[in-house]
Amino acid sequence: MNNNKLGKLSKVDLREIWKNEEYDFSAWLAEEENLALLSDELGVSIKLIEREAGVGKYSLDILAEEEGTGHKIVIENQLENTDHDHLGKIITYSAGHDAKIIVWIFKDICEEHRSAIDWLNDNTGDDLHFFAVKLEVWKINESESAPKFQIICKPNEWKKIVKHSSGSKDLGSTELKKLDFWTKLKSYALDKKVTLFTRTPNPYHWYDISIGTSGAHISLTIGIRESKIGCELYIDDNKPLFEHLKTKKMELEGQLNGKLEWIVAEKACRIVLRKENANLDDEENTSTLFDWMIEKAVVFHKVFSPLVKQYKNEQ
Repeated sequence: MNNNKLGKLSKVDLREIWKNEEYDFSAWLAEEENLALLSDELGVSIKLIEREAGVGKYSLDILAEEEGTGHKIVIENQLENTDHDHLGKIITYSAGHDAKIIVWIFKDICEEHRSAIDWLNDNTGDDLHFFAVKLEVWKINESESAPKFQIICKPNEWKKIVKHSSGSKDLGSTELKKLDFWTKLKSYALDKKVTLFTRTPNPYHWYDISIGTSGAHISLTIGIRESKIGCELYIDDNKPLFEHLKTKKMELEGQLNGKLEWIVAEKACRIVLRKENANLDDEENTSTLFDWMIEKAVVFHKVFSPLVKQYKNEQ
């Protein structure tokens, strides 16, 4: 007989936590650690630009950008069930800021609005991504309340990319090979219960992983022609952070079990660990490459996440 005592899970009304969408919920969501929660759920690295960003005489709840690409992200919040007014707003705000990623957060969604978001994902270009996200708050017995984001609608990356690539000169066999590689890597990692791989695969030479704070992230890379793969910490426009980490070079190389490359560019800085002789066309060896990437991603996250957070807290 199992004597473990289990608690009772109960749902909390959203208005008990946030009385006002703008002053309470949007302010809460705009905090870095809370945007990181949403980032991990969506598989998109979100960096805040502005709250209440103007669009003519209107203003959207949160304007952000995707780290690594700079793509604009529109986030519209609704602590009630979805309505036509907010559906119109997300389209208006997206056009006003030329957003590529549109996120609608709500208490619950009606079937008509679910169908509308699915239709937008199916019938817009591969550079537009619509997410419908249900927000819930739960607690166990008398514990603190905890938010939970649940994706109701999201883009089908393969469907959109393949559909729109048939007449495109920008997406060919090499890009599809990259997309296939990242898709299989993510599936392989999830099968091994490695939860870092939340991002949606894209046909690029990199795959980004959040470290739970903005301004830096892990990036896995592939070089098909060079037969190289890599794992790196990508630091966006923060050379002091890069120089701070460089003072720990010997210690970091010991923890990461490899010789690091320290690369400085005009805006971004990178701390890179590479694996040579990585033939991506050798399908029998693919699992070896996956294992290396997963191992390095896990240790990079373990090592760099606390260091970056500590540095930012001390500034």
